[in-house]
Amino acid sequence: MNDDLKLNVPLLKRLVPNLTVAAKLAGLRPATVSNLCTGKIPIGRAEVKTLVALATIADCTLDELIIRETGTEMIETGIKVVDLFAPIVRGGTVGLVARPGMGQLVLMGELFFRMKKLNYTTLFLLGNDETQGIDDVVEHSDFCTSSLEELLSKLKGLQAEQEIILGLDRKMLLSGDFFDISDQLRKVTALPITFILVDTLGNAVDENSPYGPLETILRFDMDLVSRRMYPAIDPTLSTSTIIEGAHIDSPHFTIQQRARKLLRRYRELRFIVLEWGIEKLTESDLNVYHRGQRLEAFFTQPFYVAESITKKQGEWISMQETFDSITRILDGAYDDVLVDNLKYIGSLH
Repeated sequence: MNDDLKLNVPLLKRLVPNLTVAAKLAGLRPATVSNLCTGKIPIGRAEVKTLVALATIADCTLDELIIRETGTEMIETGIKVVDLFAPIVRGGTVGLVARPGMGQLVLMGELFFRMKKLNYTTLFLLGNDETQGIDDVVEHSDFCTSSLEELLSKLKGLQAEQEIILGLDRKMLLSGDFFDISDQLRKVTALPITFILVDTLGNAVDENSPYGPLETILRFDMDLVSRRMYPAIDPTLSTSTIIEGAHIDSPHFTIQQRARKLLRRYRELRFIVLEWGIEKLTESDLNVYHRGQRLEAFFTQPFYVAESITKKQGEWISMQETFDSITRILDGAYDDVLVDNLKYIGSLH
């Protein structure tokens, strides 16, 4: 096998939560599976029967289990919740998982807008029928078409120094066809392509692995939508191989883990408060609850593409500003600030 192949560990762990137990039952040595997951044993040195057994355990194909290494360089978007919890991998594939009306097309349009400012070329392979909200994406695409042939022709004509953000509507992809399409696209250009997959029908929400192997998954949360907390990206379920593989630097990983832990506990406490009242919380839980409220509010953000609707100027927040602001919230520096004062702002500077 090629040196640029790797085991899709995030997919494997999602599909098989108790991997060690499942491996034993399948007759595999847990140490071997662990070494494959950590990279101590390269895919090229793994026995075929071991890989087949892992694919069987996970109920996926070998093509899904073994993916091409795309590198670990992230694309900074200036969107707080994305850059912290699910960074976009340069040259990788992003999957948006949401039902219609949850803001996924607005996010895609916003990503296109921001990437154009970074001199990326934005392309979109759209479906053949009208979809509400699709104009947000089309407006900020340098080129959009429902024809794969036209897309291939466009790619051939791009200049060598351009990098590409390519959006694809899942309606254009028959089951398993994304890899065929991506191979065709990469054959006509040597330019790095970062894919963003969107499911305008909303079927992806009900599937364990809606697009196959991905570098980044952005899952949307209906509770956030119902409270108008946008972008409504779930910070506890959205993730990236940069995070999973611990390739990000230590400060990023530490802050991400602290924030995710706090938000998970906050969501549990929020259910208790809604059902039985805030007086049911202990003093320590009350402290977590209030900080969770503030952190959740801070992850809302004004978008450039929505300025005419929200009447708020779009905000770009650098990674360092995001880290600094979140650390202060986690450490209690904003415990006395009203929650509403932390909504739809940039950094805390």
